Parts: sequence; C-alpha cells; structure tokens
Amino acid sequence: MATVRASPDITLRAVLCNGHLAGNIASFASGGQTEVTYWIDRALWGKGIATRALALLLELVPTRPLYARAASDNAGSLRVLQKSGFKAAGTGKSFAAGRNQEIEVAILRLDT
Repeated sequence: MATVRASPDITLRAVLCNGHLAGNIASFASGGQTEVTYWIDRALWGKGIATRALALLLELVPTRPLYARAASDNAGSLRVLQKSGFKAAGTGKSFAAGRNQEIEVAILRLDT
C-alpha cells in the first residue's frame, strides 16, 4: 500500500461516513489514460456517498479526459458516474473478482 500511495500517478483516498470507513476511491494511470475507481460498502449504497466522494476526487484530479469502468448491469454505479458528468464511451470485457468471471463493462469518459 505504501508503494501505491507514493506513486505520483495514483490518487487514493479513504471514503468516510460519520467518521467510519465506508470505502475507497482512487484515480490511476493505465495505458496512457487516467481512470477513476471506487468501492463503497454495500450496506451504505443509496446514500449519496459515492456521488460525494467522486465529486471530491474530481476536484483533486484535474486530468481530462478521465475514464471509468463499471459492470454494465451495475445501474447504481453507472448512475453515480452519469450524475458526475461521465458519458458512455464504449464497452469492454473485464474479469470481476467479486463474481469470479469475465463480465461486460461500460466504459465512460469525462471531458470537462
């Protein structure tokens, strides 16, 4: 984790809710692009935590365009990204460890 935190290409933050760890959010360089990723504890979904965490990260990371990927069937995560200004940019395949299988992912892009 110290190596990740020390990398100039990675911005990693804990997401807190009422003083308790709710998840994490990060941006990182991959293949010449900068991507965002986040994870929020399922018990806290639907409370606006991911939306707020993403808004704060977007203030910290000025790089544009900025990309994000979400499982194509993850309506909540797609909604968070769309509310933050991300637009559909394509689809792809990715291995989802939580599902232990390859899934279709939506690729989104933020230009401004």
